[in-house]
Amino acid sequence: MKKTPKGSAVSAALLSMACVQGGASVAKSLFPLVGATGTTTLRIGLSAILLNLINRPKISQFSRKQWLYCFYYGGSIALMNTIFYLAIQRIPLGLGVTIEFIGPLFLALVLSRKLLDILWALLAGIGILLIVPWKTDHVDLLGLGLAFLAGVFWACYIFMGSKVSKEMNTNEAVSVGLVFATLIIIPIGLYAGGLEHLTWTTFGLGLLVAILSSALPFSLDLLALKQLPANTFSILTSLQPAFAALSGLLFLSEKLSLVQWLSILCVVSASIGTTLFSKRKS
Repeated sequence: MKKTPKGSAVSAALLSMACVQGGASVAKSLFPLVGATGTTTLRIGLSAILLNLINRPKISQFSRKQWLYCFYYGGSIALMNTIFYLAIQRIPLGLGVTIEFIGPLFLALVLSRKLLDILWALLAGIGILLIVPWKTDHVDLLGLGLAFLAGVFWACYIFMGSKVSKEMNTNEAVSVGLVFATLIIIPIGLYAGGLEHLTWTTFGLGLLVAILSSALPFSLDLLALKQLPANTFSILTSLQPAFAALSGLLFLSEKLSLVQWLSILCVVSASIGTTLFSKRKS
């Protein structure tokens, strides 16, 4: 299969981030209606239905290895999103995404083979240290912990996305991966409750979240990962806090301090640096 040029891969990653954070703002407005786990169930379940109807994956041709990769990929999607939504139910969106980025940052450091990559990752790390509220009088510690745990599964998502994008068609991988994610999240959503309050309005908002936060970005991410090394993609995702902070400001009226904006600037600089100076691997 013909690979996406690097510029298009970066554009796909950027568009994915914009979709995810815009969808997260819509999702947060659903929390009072169906809860965080109910919102996650709607998001993942509806996106799975949409993509499987559109892509119609040829599952009869899947190898055992491909099935296994799709299962791990789907599992990371389910856990990453469920835990992250539980986190931003308690803390601002921009803060949650920045703490969550510790996962991709650690993955970038582990996979880096060049000093420059490590320097960019450390710059992003400085940004994370600046945004962490060390005075925790008015900060939900459980929310911070959940954001960090979501970051662990974000790193798993990137790692498995890199693997699965090299093994099979990206559209089929996303479609089947989301089926596995749905099977994992449905019991959690039913147990936690919230879905019994579903109305046509909340269903429509859930469908919008599914398109913005799952169907589009997961497909775009695999297109990007097909061309970009996992460590470069990991640092590139450091733009997520900026998208999240802007989305939270515009749609949720969540304001950050000057120091927190400075921290996001560090993280964004790391993303731009790694994108401009990274060399394409053979």
